[in-house]
Amino acid sequence: SAARMVAAITSSYARAAMLCAKRRLFAPKFEVSRCLSVGDVASVERTFTPADVKAFAALSGDNNPIHLDSTYAKSKNLPACVVHGALINGLVSAVIGTKLPGPGCVVVHQVLEFPKPLLVGEPVSARVEVTSIRKSIVHCTYVCKAGVGKVVMTGQVKLFIRSEGVAAT
Repeated sequence: SAARMVAAITSSYARAAMLCAKRRLFAPKFEVSRCLSVGDVASVERTFTPADVKAFAALSGDNNPIHLDSTYAKSKNLPACVVHGALINGLVSAVIGTKLPGPGCVVVHQVLEFPKPLLVGEPVSARVEVTSIRKSIVHCTYVCKAGVGKVVMTGQVKLFIRSEGVAAT
């Protein structure tokens, strides 16, 4: 019944809280929903428009015509303009800073690779996975894909989680 279901959920939260409390890394105002474990995954999807790329070029100063001029991109044997790599990496930053691990973490080291170009107008997904946790240090891997098999960015990131940040198991 409903009472048993509530008791089971409460018991699950209590077990998760105990697991998180065994680690030194947890928020003073503990939230079970923010407990972090190896294997956790989060993702985000986006399609970058010409306006997005133009705005990023203006902000960053990277006005390489490969990003902004479709005629130039076609002269380089590309079907369309290429999204800036740093803009793609912004999706990973969005996942890390808002979802996994979330607020309170700081990037201390990152490695990026761009096996294929992401074209303006192509939908892209960024998937981040926690691979290890040791005290305040969390390692993640990530992959960004356009479509089913086109990998446009891969990498690893080392994060520092402040004591008021996410709980870890």
